[in-house]
Amino acid sequence: MPKSLNSARILVVGDVMLDRYWFGDVSRISPEAPVPVVRVERREERLGGAANVARNAVALGAYTGLLGVVGKDEAGDAVQELVTGLHINSYLNRDTAIPTIIKLRVIGRQQQLLRIDFEDPPSETVLRDKLSQFNALLPEYDVIVLSDYAKGSLVNVAHMITAARAAGKRILVDPKGDDFSRYKGASILTPNKSELRHVVGSWKTEAELTEKAQRLRCALELEALLLTRSEEGMSLYTDDDVVHIPTIAREVFDVSGAGDTVIATLAAMLGNDMPLVDAVSIANRAGGIVVGKLGTATVTREELFG
Repeated sequence: MPKSLNSARILVVGDVMLDRYWFGDVSRISPEAPVPVVRVERREERLGGAANVARNAVALGAYTGLLGVVGKDEAGDAVQELVTGLHINSYLNRDTAIPTIIKLRVIGRQQQLLRIDFEDPPSETVLRDKLSQFNALLPEYDVIVLSDYAKGSLVNVAHMITAARAAGKRILVDPKGDDFSRYKGASILTPNKSELRHVVGSWKTEAELTEKAQRLRCALELEALLLTRSEEGMSLYTDDDVVHIPTIAREVFDVSGAGDTVIATLAAMLGNDMPLVDAVSIANRAGGIVVGKLGTATVTREELFG
């Protein structure tokens, strides 16, 4: 296994968010409504969305850039500070017309009680600037990760894939929505079961799933389709084969951000020229580790390779 992953050069593009956590004690029910009262004792801020993918990639030692949009506000300043502190190359566009996307989670007794989202799509001017910046950055990076959370930052995704493919880059996409046609020409898509079902419909047997997954892979001209299947592990569909990788049994504490860890790990391994099946196996291991941690978390090289 690689002792260093520093040769991987990864550009993460997508919906950048700030994850805020309010931790507190729950000791009574509100007299105003049948809801718990949380007395907030501690607050944390972490990178979320595409920024969490970049955070995971840099935690593995990869040279990592982040291209996205945040508001020109206090939360945008917090994102910039976190990105700078982690030594992620920042290409954040500040949009004066929108607030930074925030996911605020209220945690009581180590359980998430409530999540509050603040979000607006970026303005067209900022998105045009971002596309031009993407094209200018392409020569500096080998693997492109497009992290789509359906918040509006990747409306130009088809143009990005075309440009990256023409430049000979490996393009990994964490997709969203019920139409994957805009991801045509990417190298690898990493949907979960729910996301795939939205696009190809349900299946009753493994054979039916394989047929639908392979048909989609061919239609989108993908090198591979990697289906993440929670407790069932992962399935990798390629031209040559279908490989099922079982999950690593461990206590599941929090699945938030697990997909970010998987695609970041996959990108880091492929950026170090690891064979695809081996890279998927390690990404599966990383996902198994991170679900044992609270909130959006990362995996280190030491945890992966001992």
